[in-house]
Amino acid sequence: MLCEERFQKIYHREPSGISFCPYRVCPIGAHVDHNLGKITGFAVDKGIRIAYGPKRNGVVEMKSLQFNKRAQWHVATTPPEKERDWADYLRGATIALSRRTPLGVGLSGVIEGELPIGGLSSSAAVTIAFLVALARVNRLEITRQDLIDLAYEAESQYVGVSIGRLDQSCETLCQRDSLLYLDTLDGSYELIPQPSNMPKFKIGVFFSGLEHSLVGSKFNTRVDELRAGVYALQAFSGMEYGKFADSVARSVPREVFEEYKDRLPTPWRKRCAHWYTENERVEKGVGAWRRGDLEEYGRLSFESGQSSIDAWESGAPEQITLYNIMKKTPGIYGGRFAGAGFKGCCYALVNPERADEVADAVSKAYLKQYPELAEKYSVHMCDTADGVQL
Repeated sequence: MLCEERFQKIYHREPSGISFCPYRVCPIGAHVDHNLGKITGFAVDKGIRIAYGPKRNGVVEMKSLQFNKRAQWHVATTPPEKERDWADYLRGATIALSRRTPLGVGLSGVIEGELPIGGLSSSAAVTIAFLVALARVNRLEITRQDLIDLAYEAESQYVGVSIGRLDQSCETLCQRDSLLYLDTLDGSYELIPQPSNMPKFKIGVFFSGLEHSLVGSKFNTRVDELRAGVYALQAFSGMEYGKFADSVARSVPREVFEEYKDRLPTPWRKRCAHWYTENERVEKGVGAWRRGDLEEYGRLSFESGQSSIDAWESGAPEQITLYNIMKKTPGIYGGRFAGAGFKGCCYALVNPERADEVADAVSKAYLKQYPELAEKYSVHMCDTADGVQL
């Protein structure tokens, strides 16, 4: 592992441990968790690794193989405001964990990401891997629910992204060859094993070659537009409502949306339409999965991607091009944008017997339109995996 080699080179000793957290994909259930919707997802067998060792003076010193700048802070005096660099997620995680228990030990760490940054929730993966390492050097017991809550707190409160708990839950709760079916209203979930009559599949990850970041993208704006639509629906229908920030689509029945949707500004109506239809797709997708109907599950994933284009209005032109190519490629059951859908990657459920053929066909078609991205574009075939190991 490169992170282990780099740690030895920098610190002239072996790391005391390696913390690993997988990336995640969400074929159906995108853009709904922040308003307490339902999702389906998998962890994949690629992710973030951190080679680390304790620092008894309480200093945290982190180096990323993806970024040049080294980050440093103390567990007791972590900067209260974000510094707008890659380590903000880790500073936020340090603060979140220290609020629960005093921290006395810091760590030296080297971070390695197995895939390019953009769309597989690397931010949640690096945060969770870091939390596991920080808890270990401080000899703290930490549960999967702790990791979900702490990583959510770090990204939503410190970094300032209007996320839900989809990413952290997939990367923490998933099991290999099972579909995670999660209700973010109360955190209840089910791991549904792949039925024996379902065809095998790979998860193909197609990186557009464009860098991706939720911070500074239109992600927060889209969430605000959805929330504004919900707030208006509550007012139009005479429902009780309080603070704007407390309004969530899950509290407004679909019937209310249908009755008053024409009174909403077009952007608000579209965001709400995606939220309600996406939750329905999740329910249909879970039913298809239980039946072993991978083709129907894949079709619904494609439908989810189209709703992200038409109703959520996300996706860079390059990403939409990738999505449309995937829809026409034999051997792909379904797929959609990854993450927030503002640059980054697409992923697909792929027939493993045609994986090479699929990778070649998608790559040729995409790079024919965007030859300038040839050096940054990449394809990776992954398998489902277990969530973070404690």
